[in-house]
Amino acid sequence: MMKKFLVSFYFLFPATISIILVLLTPIPSAQLTPTESGILLQVQKLLEYPEALQPWNNFTTNFCFLPPSSSLKILCSNGHVTELTIIGNRGSSLSHHHQDQEAPTLSERFSIHDLLVLLSRLSNLKALSLVSLGLWGHLPSEINRFGSIKSMNLSSNFIYGKIPSSISSMRTLKSLVLAHNLLNGTIPDLTMLSSLQELDLGFNGFGPEFPSLSKNIVKIILRNNSFTSQIPSELIKFQRLQQFDISNNGIFGTIPLFLFSLPSLQYLNLASNQLSGSLSLNTTCGSVLTFVDVSYNLLTGNLPSCFASKSSNRTIMYSRNCVSAMRLSDQYPASYCEGVMEALTAKSPGRSRKEESEIHLGLVLGVLGVATGVAGLVALLILFILKKNKAKSAEKDIIDNKSAADKFHINLYPGPKIVARCATERMSLAALGLPPYCNFTSDEIGDATNNFRQSNLIGEGSQGQLYKGKLMDGSMVLVNRLRVKQKSLNSNSMQNLKKVLPNLRHRNLVSVLGHCFITCQDHPQTRSTIFIVFEHIPNLLSLRDHLTDRIRKEMLKWPQRMAISIGIARGIQFLHTGVTPGIYGNNLRIENILLDNSLNPKVSGYSIPLPSKKGVDRRQNQQCVPSVSGRCSNEEKEDIFQLGVILIQIITGKLITSSGELEELKDELERGLSEAASSTPRLTVDPSLRGIFVYESVKTALQITINCLSKVTINRPSIEDVLWNLQYSMQVQEARSSSGNSPRL
Repeated sequence: MMKKFLVSFYFLFPATISIILVLLTPIPSAQLTPTESGILLQVQKLLEYPEALQPWNNFTTNFCFLPPSSSLKILCSNGHVTELTIIGNRGSSLSHHHQDQEAPTLSERFSIHDLLVLLSRLSNLKALSLVSLGLWGHLPSEINRFGSIKSMNLSSNFIYGKIPSSISSMRTLKSLVLAHNLLNGTIPDLTMLSSLQELDLGFNGFGPEFPSLSKNIVKIILRNNSFTSQIPSELIKFQRLQQFDISNNGIFGTIPLFLFSLPSLQYLNLASNQLSGSLSLNTTCGSVLTFVDVSYNLLTGNLPSCFASKSSNRTIMYSRNCVSAMRLSDQYPASYCEGVMEALTAKSPGRSRKEESEIHLGLVLGVLGVATGVAGLVALLILFILKKNKAKSAEKDIIDNKSAADKFHINLYPGPKIVARCATERMSLAALGLPPYCNFTSDEIGDATNNFRQSNLIGEGSQGQLYKGKLMDGSMVLVNRLRVKQKSLNSNSMQNLKKVLPNLRHRNLVSVLGHCFITCQDHPQTRSTIFIVFEHIPNLLSLRDHLTDRIRKEMLKWPQRMAISIGIARGIQFLHTGVTPGIYGNNLRIENILLDNSLNPKVSGYSIPLPSKKGVDRRQNQQCVPSVSGRCSNEEKEDIFQLGVILIQIITGKLITSSGELEELKDELERGLSEAASSTPRLTVDPSLRGIFVYESVKTALQITINCLSKVTINRPSIEDVLWNLQYSMQVQEARSSSGNSPRL
């Protein structure tokens, strides 16, 4: 009996133990609640089923037991999601898209607001990473609903606009990464985020002021943005800072010496800014500092001894400055940096110098009494009068057509002689945000374009070569270089050009900032060179770019499209009537319409009366038939036709690549208008606009567009008629949409 019991126990023991262990084992705490499982399935749908989430389903997926991978990670605790990482292949930082790669952005149905509000319902979520998923739109103010979030990474997407101020209330946040997006504007005050240790906002458009941060931060990445301020002195309190990268901005002023000796700093990147001044030989470097990059600035003098110390394993990069170093081949001469600083000082006098003068003046007045004070005031008055007369003289030099700068030869040595004549006076151009018109020297032109380096060349056409450039004050420009034969440069054509160029400034034009004429008097048979300096549009995106990119196209609602159309028409009107003589035959194309950050259109590539073999640009006078108004009617009407081609693409969202496509689309629009007159309105417009525009507004815009495209030249409207109709269309849209009583499509 005992033997049978032992045998039975022997065979039953393992099963018994297994049953006991199962009974004693609690239900896994990682098993999600039904509510949070449902949230993740909704996230799968909102993200449009990215590859990493495609296997999920409502019946068999145990989210908390999914094996982590390079594209998906979910951690749970006590039935709640605590960490969610999803990485796709739609990133904005991807430079090339393969054929098997998904479209860069999610569809027009996507809502970043709905996604983040949904995820905020994961009450225990501590870490969220949504990277390269094609997210687009504005960050919602409800982002602060993540009550316990510690880490948020939304990098490599297409998020645009400003960071909402509500983010300042996310007190538990330790890491915020929004790099490689389309964000811009001023960063909210983050000083109250005392737990924040990492801030990575690189490769956006933030600026101009440096953000206010908590002194507890460890990592600051602000590279490739639009900051144009000084390095704040408050950084001396950032004793825990380990990594500081503000490269590729417009940061100016001197480098605070305490920066190198911050006790925890390991990585310091200040490259490609406008930092100036000399670094002290006795500058102390922190014991843990292993990397420093101050390349491409305006530094002078000697390098600190701690940079050259062989006792430390430290990488130092300092090329393209004006410092005294062993590698002089990669340094500019000291005169270069000094000259740049003279120009910057003339343009924006140092505040500290002014304050210092005021302090000294107060002390003198206090010691010497009232009499000396009166004498000082008289001296200041005399100085003011002298400066005013000097400024008028400088202005006269700018306007003077016989400037000696016009006779300079191009000097390819990268050490320009700085002339501050352009920065001393501000003309009445504040509304345009443009500097005074300037007669540039050949040295300044050569330096701005890196001596016309091939990498600076943007394109080449009938009006010469176009280069990107950077002036000595750090501002970006475009430089048009045209070589003409000496015999074409008669006095009349040159005088006319000098009179016209300073007037080519308008809100809706890529404006002219200055010029430089190079004449070779010793060699009458050689070609002379004309340089025309244009303003630079920061994002360099054309209207065509916006209409072909789904996320940017989404930003162009009907009111925005009408505002752009009106701006283009105003730019053309200015070319026709705002300068004398008027400028026609402007080669108007949709790719030549540039949009700035505010979606304000600027016409580029327009005609300039450059000297040719006949003394003036043949495109201005060829086949010119004066109309009753005295205008060049043929080319005026050609501009109107080209404007019509642009308008039809704005309205329909379809790009025109041939005359056949244009005729088909025009016929379709005409049929739509004729049918709308006798039946239910049905107009051919961009499908993405449906439901958000007023019918009468679109009808007006379509009708004037069709008139512009008339095959009979004299039937095309004037630019004033076009502008009036577009403005009327906008007024109808604004008036009726606000009342809510208008028919919509």
